[in-house]
Amino acid sequence: MQFFDPIKTKLSQIFAPAQFDAAKQSTSIPIRHMKFDFEPEKIDEKFYMNAELASAYFASLSIFLTRGEDLVIDTARYHRDFIDDPLLKQRVTSLIGQEAIHSRMHEELNEAYLVRGLPVKLFRKLEHYVFEYGFERMPQPMKLSLMAAIEHFTAVLAEYMMNHEEIFFGSTDEKQRAIWMWHMLEESEHKDIAFDVFQTLSNNYALRMAGFFPALITILGLISVGSVMVPFYRKPSNLVSWSYWKDVPRSFQLIFGLKDGVYGSSIAHIFDYMRPSFHPNDHDTTVFLEYYKERLLHPETGVLTPYFTKEFTPALKV
Repeated sequence: MQFFDPIKTKLSQIFAPAQFDAAKQSTSIPIRHMKFDFEPEKIDEKFYMNAELASAYFASLSIFLTRGEDLVIDTARYHRDFIDDPLLKQRVTSLIGQEAIHSRMHEELNEAYLVRGLPVKLFRKLEHYVFEYGFERMPQPMKLSLMAAIEHFTAVLAEYMMNHEEIFFGSTDEKQRAIWMWHMLEESEHKDIAFDVFQTLSNNYALRMAGFFPALITILGLISVGSVMVPFYRKPSNLVSWSYWKDVPRSFQLIFGLKDGVYGSSIAHIFDYMRPSFHPNDHDTTVFLEYYKERLLHPETGVLTPYFTKEFTPALKV
């Protein structure tokens, strides 16, 4: 019946498998070099909204991020040689460069956390087992899927943080503010690259889902469980501290609350990845990127200006 034709058309658009669309590619992106020189004595353990447990989640995330970013780098480098599209190939090089600097800067932050008594060595052992005996032993097609999924979660986090700028200014810790805002900007800037590589070289929906769930378990599960250790490891008296425990529900709401929590309020965005026709650029952050490039990189007033050293854009080889 003709009455159902528009409905059929809409459903076919929703459930059609995603394809690589060169028109959806963003422009070339730069690789920015930063120098933060973190000072352990100035690290604020309640950086995130003055909540110790919520802040511990981001400390835990920083520690696990380095190995995750190394996996993204190695996977992107391996698959770059199979890409024919010059712009996508150039953008993969930018992804590799940005992630390499993210990994290095977060390792420097992690060293500052270590001095402040956070369980960095313990977490590094845990991540070693997860990656050495798990993710890094996967076949390349699965690594490619996992790379796309990891980048989806960092894009979700980046969009949330871009939409909640006030969270960065509840603390006087300027360097933690700077590294997270810089990371937020660049994760949103390159959010479509890993996905486009996956769609170009695989475009297998079942495989895409196979990478999504390990990333989901790691980022929302493993890192959350790890973060619970941080306040007690750093300060054992928190175990019997009423001031700590009474703030735990607020920390939980800040991360998982359905109204304004990082992942709770982003749940629709997270699971939109399961839509067969999903593409990262369906969630448009163009206005955010324009605003934050000015906010962060203005030569005189930018939040990142004191820590920015140089940038370059890889050559486009046609």
